Amino acid sequence: MHIMEGFLPATHAIGWSVASTPFVAYGLYSINKRIKEKPEQRMLLGVAAAFTFVLSALKMPSVTGSSSHPTGTGLGAILFGPAAMAPIGMVVLLFQAILLAHGGLTTLGANIFSMAIVGPFAAVTIFRLVRSTKLSFGPSVFLAASLADLLTYVTTSAQLAFAFPDPAGGFTASFAKFAAVFAVTQIPLAISEGLLTVVVMNALARFNAPELQEMNVTTTLEVKA
Repeated sequence: MHIMEGFLPATHAIGWSVASTPFVAYGLYSINKRIKEKPEQRMLLGVAAAFTFVLSALKMPSVTGSSSHPTGTGLGAILFGPAAMAPIGMVVLLFQAILLAHGGLTTLGANIFSMAIVGPFAAVTIFRLVRSTKLSFGPSVFLAASLADLLTYVTTSAQLAFAFPDPAGGFTASFAKFAAVFAVTQIPLAISEGLLTVVVMNALARFNAPELQEMNVTTTLEVKA
């Protein structure tokens, strides 16, 4: 879902960059505030950033001009909230664009919006909604991470459909085509990402139990279980 360098028209690239900027700015503010108040959470923040970098770099070729891959943003969003993932995602995408030729600088804003804004907000919303139904911790994390991945790909499909509407069917027909092609690789990847996120989150709940309880991610009962 990293749209490649130069693939979007200039107006679209600029528009998505403008749309992403306030989220990145507020995310930087929220991270700085949290680290000042809770400096011991730096390690967990590093884990979340590394998880996002590694998973989102595992790309598979997909529809022309893009790729399918896990996002890794669900973990950090559940731990630190969706705002924190915007600047983390920006750094991850910037490094991948420069060092791995994965994504691009002109499409950075669009990629930030789909992977580091929509995905994290979806993850947190789904996690909280599912938790409110009293579903256990593991399934809640799985649904949050996997569905956030899928909604990221849906956003990328919409971005590409806006940029390249179908001559006959317009945005709707173009969106259906992009989404259908992505689905072949993205649905299995989303399931895999959900399962891996559960494994990592369970490990964090075991070895960083006090921090996760303080962050209202887990409860004492779940850690003991």
